[in-house]
Order: sequence, then structure tokens, then C-alpha cells
Amino acid sequence: MQLLFPAPAPVTLPVQGSDARFPVRRVYCVGRNYAEHAREFGHDPDREPPFFFMKPADTLRSDGIFPYPPQSQDVHYEIELALMIGTGGHDIPEAQASAHIFGYATALDMTRRDLQAVAKKAGRPWEAAKSFDHSAPVTAIVPADQAGDLTGSAITLSVNGALRQQARIGDMIWSAPGIVAQLSTLFELFPGDVILTGTPAGVGAVVPGDVMEGRIDGLPVLTVTVA
Repeated sequence: MQLLFPAPAPVTLPVQGSDARFPVRRVYCVGRNYAEHAREFGHDPDREPPFFFMKPADTLRSDGIFPYPPQSQDVHYEIELALMIGTGGHDIPEAQASAHIFGYATALDMTRRDLQAVAKKAGRPWEAAKSFDHSAPVTAIVPADQAGDLTGSAITLSVNGALRQQARIGDMIWSAPGIVAQLSTLFELFPGDVILTGTPAGVGAVVPGDVMEGRIDGLPVLTVTVA
């Protein structure tokens, strides 16, 4: 097969304790998966279930740098648990969904909040707000058999040492297996898919020079400098 120009390099993520890397296929994101976060934006989590949107694979970045994006003056952090799919499927039963998760990582879903507000008001898609370059900083992946059960793990985000977000993974409206099961009814999942599972309350803005530190008990610490 002849290509008109060189194909883009595949997006891969490091795996803790391994020389092998995780090749990324798609990045799915869950909206409003923590009740308090839904409420802080004026939504009723008992009436509005989480929904899904996507980021391009190459928005993932593991070098600890977040370049402040153009065309925005209000860029927010959102700390999230990332699920890495190791075996795919369609209509996966929730009771079997955990077996499809290869591992976990700590991630950020960075958001141009001002552009998102404009898009919401106009009823337009969120790509400019959510899918911009470098918008998903992420750590190395911890295989599921090493991470264990993360339900009781604390998830926190600090900016310049000040705690901004705090919850537990068990506070999610949809659990990790529930997310995998539900998403697989909408899309056939494949090895290499990544799922960002939503953020707790307390999101807020950053500016160049800020240092964000995201923590999920049992996973690597995500330290990211806004450049």
C-alpha cells in the first residue's frame, strides 16, 4: 500500500513495570458522573444520567506539561480515573465488564470552560472546548491485577498545593464496570480504548505557571505544569 505522506505515529502510553506500551485507539469521556459535580453546574444527577463524548487519541499527554490553549481565557482542570480496555466487545454484561479492563491511570480532562459555555448556549458540539491539543494529561498505566479494587480510593486534585477537588472513586454515579457495560451498548469496544470516567465537584481555572497534582490512591501521581 502506498501512502501519500507518512502515517501519523501511533499514540502509546507507558505501563508501570513493563517495557511494553499501551496503544491507544479511542478516548471516550463520561459527563456528570459525580453527583456533586452535576449539581455545581445546575443539573440534577437523579434525573440526568451521565452521557458520553470523545477526545482524539493524540490529546493524551504523559510528559507533565499542559500548554495553555489559544482562544480561551478560562481553562479548567477536571481530575478523572482512566480505564484502559484490554479486551473488547459489544453489549458487555456489567457482571463481566471488569474482565475487559486492562488497567487504570490518573488523568485530567482539561476544558476551555468559556468555549464550552458558548457551545452549550448555542446547542453546538463541545469539540473546541474538550478535544483541543494536549487536553488529556495522563500517568503511566497500572495493570488491573496490580491496582486491585479502587472503589474506596480517594481522588484529589491540588493546584499549587491547595486542595481543589476531593472525592472517592466509589462516589461515581456509574461504577467502572457499569460505564464499560453501558458504553458497549453504544459502541463496540476494542483493545486500546481509553475511558475517562468523570470528575468530582470543585473544578476551576488555571493559568500559566500553575502546578496541578492529581492523586488516586493506588495509582501514580499526576503532576502537570501549565505552560
